[in-house]
Amino acid sequence: QVQLVESGGGLVQAGGSMRLSCAASGRTFSSYAMGWFRQAPGKEREFVAGLSWDAGYTYYTDSVKGRFTISRDNAKNTMYLQMNRLKPEDTAVYSCAASRTLVLATPTGKYDYWGQGTQVTVSS
Repeated sequence: QVQLVESGGGLVQAGGSMRLSCAASGRTFSSYAMGWFRQAPGKEREFVAGLSWDAGYTYYTDSVKGRFTISRDNAKNTMYLQMNRLKPEDTAVYSCAASRTLVLATPTGKYDYWGQGTQVTVSS
């Protein structure tokens, strides 16, 4: 069993930056593809960014390309999402997810573990 805990959310002004972290328990973190999702009020959950187990491959949804960077530190069992030039439409609850079967985390992949989420609010 893997537990995922997100942190780093909060309130930021438009144009600002924020870094989210996803800390994982368990000794097999380095073998999982990992992804970030978000869900805004009244909207469906949306894939944001994904990473392969070795961080050799990344995948971003179009709306965050060039602004967000996903990374991981397998020695620390932690994944990150660096968010720059934030916009009010980035406001959402951000959750991380892990897949035992995917090579690269993608929007339509199957995920086995989910975190509880952290709120990100971008004011205009």
